[in-house]
This record gives sequence, structure tokens and C-alpha cells, in this order.
Amino acid sequence: MIWNKKIETLERTAMQELQLERLKSIVATAYENVPFYKQQFDKVGLKPKHIVSLKDIEKIPFTTKEDLRDNYPYDLFAVPMKKIVRIHASSGTTGKPIVVGYTRKDLDNWSESVARIVCASGANDEDIAQIVFGYGLFTGGFGLHYGLEKVGATVIPASSGNSERQIMLMEDFGATVIVGTPSYVLYLSEIAAEMGKSVSDFQLRIGLFGGEGHTPEMRREIEKRWGILVTENYGLSEIVGPGVSGECTVQNGMHINEDHYYPEIINSKTGETLEYGEKGEIIFTTLTKEGIPILRYRTKDITYLMEEKCECGRTTVRMKKVFGRTDDMLIIRGVNVFPSQIESVLVGMQHISPHYQIIVTKHNYMDAIEVQVELEDATLLESFSDLENLEHEIRHKLKTVLQIDAKVRLVEPKTIERSTGKAKRVIDLR
Repeated sequence: MIWNKKIETLERTAMQELQLERLKSIVATAYENVPFYKQQFDKVGLKPKHIVSLKDIEKIPFTTKEDLRDNYPYDLFAVPMKKIVRIHASSGTTGKPIVVGYTRKDLDNWSESVARIVCASGANDEDIAQIVFGYGLFTGGFGLHYGLEKVGATVIPASSGNSERQIMLMEDFGATVIVGTPSYVLYLSEIAAEMGKSVSDFQLRIGLFGGEGHTPEMRREIEKRWGILVTENYGLSEIVGPGVSGECTVQNGMHINEDHYYPEIINSKTGETLEYGEKGEIIFTTLTKEGIPILRYRTKDITYLMEEKCECGRTTVRMKKVFGRTDDMLIIRGVNVFPSQIESVLVGMQHISPHYQIIVTKHNYMDAIEVQVELEDATLLESFSDLENLEHEIRHKLKTVLQIDAKVRLVEPKTIERSTGKAKRVIDLR
């Protein structure tokens, strides 16, 4: 099912005409109503009238997370506060949060965006969706909530935490869709097993996952444990929240709601715009946001764009699963290492659970990396030779992928901390 066939199957030239019309409007709005953007434009001698083609977007200076923090809380708002009907903020743990505001029209567009990705995943008005994202200033819970309601699904706003109760609700209420972070839904499968539950006790069929990335290996593990189709969706508070893009049932890239959020890929070092298929940092411009228009926002997420029509019939540009973040990348003895590379090795291996942690330290001016891997079964601890062989196997596989030697430490089952939100995979002690 396609929620908005007119837009989601629009011909490329028609989409680009719509994007240009909206780009001109949002640039004028930002310039006239947000002092920060007027200053940025004036610094480089740019005026709204200079934006006459989509290519001209490259003339606009980037917006960064620091810019949003520097203008905390409301200095980037383009409308009076009486027109703002909702405030959300980022889930950042350091410094001031990133604050975003929504007008009533913004909320309508947000719900529309999420409705599209919900339908792309296969969900419909006969589904019962249990949301295990936290509700509050974080955009995840509310974003998916209103999009699911828009398509007519029944929503269980369970929020995060109290995992045994989540399992009870899931079974008793007959949830068919689960919405949350992949790491928490994976953890819920452990809780269900401890409670003596099996897949047949539940009616789940679809997982709508966001808030953090996951590898194909992690996807297969969750699909196996729950017997569901896992789809990934992407969003960030600075742009709107969830609903920027989402996978369809083909599971080959996330369809971008590009009539609302214009994507570009850049070389993160030079700022140069890259072509379709070239991997780099994805940046977004909001095309319809009234409350807080954002121009060329640097997400720090690394991916690439696909322009060709999808098998599902949608013509919207897709973004590949995020490979990692420029600020998540670890440089270990001159080698670039992404946590997702380590996850791709570990998940699915025999005798170990999908839970791991990466510890980075420095000894004698040299960086060192240790991967703590949780055993699936404590009985393995009884055999030193089996432990040694497993450790050697993991270490060898990691070296093949990372091109550096990483220390591996096997730890007892359930000793790595679980999270109800985003999993903390890296502890950098340098």
C-alpha cells in the first residue's frame, strides 16, 4: 500500500519542480524571519533571489548542531511563539539540548511523513502497534504515534522500560507492530524467553525501528527471534524527528520524503557535493517547516543516495542504511574503524550474544581497542580451551574486517548493560 500515491510515485522532473518552488519559499522565509540565516547569507553576499535552480542550494552555507546550540532555545524560530503548538528537544547527554518547535501545519506534515513510511513497511489500519520508544522531549515516540494513528492503526503508547510488562501487553493486547530501537527490541526477546514465551505466543509481524542504526546481521537476528519483518526508518529532531525516510518491504534503502526534506550528499572534509551512488555525509534542507526552517543541516551520518525507481513502485530517492557517523568513527593507529563493522562480525556467531561493547584506550602513546563480547551460555566458561578457541576466532575475524588487531574479552552472560533507548556501544577512555 502506498499512502500518498500522487507524491510517492511522482515523476522526477515534477518532483524537482516542486522542490525548487518550496526551496525558494523556505529560503525567503529563513532570510526574512531568522536573524542567524540573514547573517549567514549576508556574510557570503547571498540573497534569496539568487536561488533560481536546485543546484543553487550549494551556495547556501551549512547549518551545524553547534549553530542550533548557540541559538538555544528559540532564536532559530521563524514564527512567534503563539504559533508554536509543540516543543521537542534532542536526546543529547551533554550541554544544552537542541530545541525544535512545530506549528500546527508542521505537525500535520510530520504525521503525513510518518504515515508514508508506516504504510511502506506494510502496516495498515488493521494493525495494533506497540510503541516502546520513550515519550517526552524525544521525538521518536510522538512522531511514530501520530503517523500510525493517521493511517488508522491502533496505538499502544507503552513507552520504554518495564520490560516484563511490555511482554505482557504485547501478548494480551495482540500487538502486530512493534516500534522502538533495535537494541531494546532485541533485549525484549531475551526477556520473553526468560518468561517462558515463544514466538507463537505473539501476533507480531512488523518491526518499525529507528533511533539507532543496525547492521544486516542484527536485522536477521531480530527477525529470527521475533518472526517479524524488520524495517528501518530514519529521522532526526533537527529536521523533524522520525519520518524523514523509511524502508519499504523490499528492504533496499529508505525512501526519503523529499517533497518535505531535500537531501544532498557531501564530502565531509571538503564540503563538495557528491553524485548519486557516491558515499558521503548526508545533509538535509527542510522544504516546508514553518516553526524552525533548517537549511543544509550537516547530519554527520554517512550513506549514499539511490535515484532509480524501487521495485515497490515508489519513485522517491532512497538513502542506503547509514554506515556510521563521522563523529562515531574511531581512528585507531591511523585506521578508520566504525562500530557497525564490529557488529557485522559478532552478530550471528555461535556461542555469543548480540550484545557487545568497545573500549578504546591509549598505552605508551598508542591507541588500543578492546571488544568485550558477551557469551550466550555460561557453560562455556567451564572449558578454558573452548573459550580460547572462540576468542581466537573472533579476534581473527575482526582483524580481517578492521585490518588491525583488536583485543577480545569474553564476558559472562547478561553482564553488558542493556538500554531501553539507544545502546551505548563505545567507551573511549583516551
